[in-house]
Amino acid sequence: MIRILCPALVVFLFVAAPARAAGLDGASLSLLWGLPFAGILLSIALLPLVAPAFWHHHYGKVAAFWALAFLIPYAIRDGIGPAAHVVADVALLEYLPFTILLLALFTIAGGVRITGNLHGAPGLNTALLALGTVLASWMGTTGAAMLLIRPLLRANDNRPHNVHVVVFFIFLVANVGGALTPLGDPPLFLGFLNGVDFFWTLRHMLAPTVLLSVLLLAVFYLVDRHYYRKDGVTRDPTPDTRGLGIEGGVNLVLLLGVVGAVLLSGAWQPDLELSVFGINVEPQNLARDVILLGLAGLSLLLTKTESRAANGFTWEPILEVAKLFAGIFLTIFPVIAILRAGNEGALAGLVGLTVDADGAPRDTVYFWMTGLLSAFLDNAPTYLVFFHTAGGDAQALMGPLGRTLLAISMGAVYMGALTYIGNAPNFMVKAIAEQAGIRMPGFFGYMLWSFPLLLLPFGIVTLLWLL
Repeated sequence: MIRILCPALVVFLFVAAPARAAGLDGASLSLLWGLPFAGILLSIALLPLVAPAFWHHHYGKVAAFWALAFLIPYAIRDGIGPAAHVVADVALLEYLPFTILLLALFTIAGGVRITGNLHGAPGLNTALLALGTVLASWMGTTGAAMLLIRPLLRANDNRPHNVHVVVFFIFLVANVGGALTPLGDPPLFLGFLNGVDFFWTLRHMLAPTVLLSVLLLAVFYLVDRHYYRKDGVTRDPTPDTRGLGIEGGVNLVLLLGVVGAVLLSGAWQPDLELSVFGINVEPQNLARDVILLGLAGLSLLLTKTESRAANGFTWEPILEVAKLFAGIFLTIFPVIAILRAGNEGALAGLVGLTVDADGAPRDTVYFWMTGLLSAFLDNAPTYLVFFHTAGGDAQALMGPLGRTLLAISMGAVYMGALTYIGNAPNFMVKAIAEQAGIRMPGFFGYMLWSFPLLLLPFGIVTLLWLL
């Protein structure tokens, strides 16, 4: 855990210490400022294919290179102080809370070991995906994914064709299943922190989420049955057992602590102001992050090392997410600033599509624009951009503009499944599957699965709830 957070904190404190209160004016930026972001996306997409050994050993340096490709020109243009303020803003308000929540869920859920092995037949696989989809909204997409991905991989490790199992797992457990509460997915967590009622998403997104889940589970069953018949009888490296058990059950209690910490950050509103390096940090959010780190530490203390080892637990998946998303969060900053500039920014034409001639929101455009940008810009900050584009007033968005908030929420959560970078757990699941010997598709190869399988169900959701 220390390996993950300390490098980011050291860089942050060194760079941000001289920061002055300054903002990044998106209206003054050209689209050229988005080139570092495009560079890191292309690196993630292409380097694992063309230079896999280099990427495996140096992906953190690649992310740092693209982050500096934005920060150095910005510091030359506006000065070290404003550039340092950008680092401070990203680190304190976005990157560290994002990483700490993922780290806590990853560490705690990774301490729960489901012992025994089941037979990866279509019925069982479909049931495991359905279970993970239900759990994702209550223990986070990261928590549910880390709890079930290893048992699912063991159940199917005798099958030559098992890539599709992981792909649908990403669709359902790492994305769609997290749509019902702010605990499920980071975009909804940001909405909760901005005033959206905790149970609003449950009331309004239950029906589309159930429909989308049922459709995808049905398609998965048919695809899995086809490959299961094709695979035939093969040698199983982890033979089936009669029953299952659980080791590290204390971590299930700690997961309830994560739920409590998140609820605390939304319910407790102290009349205090805290400024760190010129950035206003809300005490309740700081308390939440401290509690989450404490719970992760308790998980490490209370879980047997042997149990984690037998679970195949390593820090590499969360390290990859932490390093790559540090670069993503920094390089995305000017892109988000341009989008926030609205009609005054370089993407004014794109933003203008969200309203009709009378100024009324176009909910279908909000859904597809939020979703497609979420797939490539990360769904958490993209949700926040369109939340504010739609007015940013939580009470209005839960009232007369409820369908607009629904469109933004569905787009951000559901379409995070379209690429590996749409939602952080996607990367973790991919990394764990590859560690288990599964040859996962590359960045573009994954999209050859996701776009054909997901766009039609998204179209059905559009017709039923947004037209």
